[in-house]
Amino acid sequence: MGTSQPVRSVARAIDLLQAMNRQAVSTVDMLHAQTRLPKPTIVRLLRTLENLKLVRHAPQHGAYYLTSEVRTLSAGYHSEPKIVEAAMSLMDAMTLKVKWPMAIAVFEDNAVVVRYSTIPLSPLALLHSSINMRLSMASRALGRVYLAFCDKSEQQIMLDALAMSDDPEDAPARDRLAFCSLLDDIRRAGYATRNKAVRPISQTIAVPVIVGNRVVASVGITFFSSILSEKKAVSTYLRDLQELAHNVSVRLQQLDDSERMEASPLANAV
Repeated sequence: MGTSQPVRSVARAIDLLQAMNRQAVSTVDMLHAQTRLPKPTIVRLLRTLENLKLVRHAPQHGAYYLTSEVRTLSAGYHSEPKIVEAAMSLMDAMTLKVKWPMAIAVFEDNAVVVRYSTIPLSPLALLHSSINMRLSMASRALGRVYLAFCDKSEQQIMLDALAMSDDPEDAPARDRLAFCSLLDDIRRAGYATRNKAVRPISQTIAVPVIVGNRVVASVGITFFSSILSEKKAVSTYLRDLQELAHNVSVRLQQLDDSERMEASPLANAV
């Protein structure tokens, strides 16, 4: 067989899938910057991938994300997009109901990173976007609650790293005794709040997303401090937030069960 030119549309589609695999949620602008493909081409490819159920579009966010169907390609579907897929519709529904913005974050390099937020759906959001924002585990609600519910051995390693950090927001972790006491209080209460010295105009309450006995993410809701007190926000939203986190956990377990079924020899033999 002689050499032949590659099929450009196939190469472009693979470039696009590889770019989407680098983050949980992608916009056309992000994909254009990463692939240098023309935007009309990106849109056409995304629509094709959406028809094939490999990609899903969240029109209200102007964003796209990989679905569990990319498992059929044997790559590209790891824990972060799976968490976004499990959480997105639940978070959207809660924000549409209560109006306040929400975010879900995962651990990365001794901080938590926001992988999805409902800011575009909220009329009460302070920021234009928080996706990919890194948040301190010592001062931010999403980071504190993740750390509080970690396995103790993992927690100690993270605390050692935080103690050496020069980030001002990590400073509370340097007083190990007081900070560990705070983490114990968070674990008992079932939720965390942000350090009040960080952006006093607003506050966040956050809860862990736990699968089995392991925390895999944290999810929170943010509100104006001038409108809601922490006590009122907890009494109003904590139960719904905890139910949402539980439902995300259930969906993640269902996705894992589906993966195991598809990978089992019996399933492949049918």
